[in-house]
Amino acid sequence: MLLQDQVAVITGAASARGLGFATAKMFADQGAKVVIIDLDADASQAAASQLGGDHLGLAANVANEQQVNAAIEQVLAKYGRIDVLVNNAGITQPVKLMDIKRDNYDAVLDVSLRGTLLMSQAVIPTMRRQRSGSIICISSVSAQRGGGIFGGPHYSAAKAGVLGLMKAMARELGPDNVRVNAITPGLIQTDITAGKLSDEMRQSILAGIPLNRLGDASDIAGAALFLASPLSAYSTGITLDVNGGMLIH
Repeated sequence: MLLQDQVAVITGAASARGLGFATAKMFADQGAKVVIIDLDADASQAAASQLGGDHLGLAANVANEQQVNAAIEQVLAKYGRIDVLVNNAGITQPVKLMDIKRDNYDAVLDVSLRGTLLMSQAVIPTMRRQRSGSIICISSVSAQRGGGIFGGPHYSAAKAGVLGLMKAMARELGPDNVRVNAITPGLIQTDITAGKLSDEMRQSILAGIPLNRLGDASDIAGAALFLASPLSAYSTGITLDVNGGMLIH
């Protein structure tokens, strides 16, 4: 198994059809002890229980430093180490440029960008002591192409910020043998996209995807497994596109 006895923390992973839960399930199947962190304690615990075995569900707002640190303290109290962090938590808003208000901007940037920073800061001291660790940041194709199907410009900005932060962390943490990488999903079938694509819109999107299908959550989970495992031991600071070829250039 690729992650036997590794402790993996995944944020925003309580939704059954989300990228985070698919990643949690794949990690658990590969031997990891998985910690699901989401806003609702009951939902996090229920998701963790679905994985079977010795897994943990905790509540925390990733944009709240005190809640983040408290959650990580609980992880360390139970397992004593953290090997993998997947910064998956994020929100999107279909808001046009001139309609973005401060509340919109703060909400999206706080979760995607500030949350990635705070969660990473919380686990880095442990990973440094261990002289090992993998941090995986979920960005978006929207960061690369300037907009997407559902997210507004502030979403693109937040996810682009995640890529810059990832590279800076990778550069700084490399000497500690802590790897930091990012995944940029294309259009993936999740709760966020469910019921929002008309047949006409779907066909238009597929015309621009060489693999001629929308992505599944398991596609992102597989990429995360690669980046979490020794298979990517010499990779840090990379952006792994998982978009069916829609950004070939």
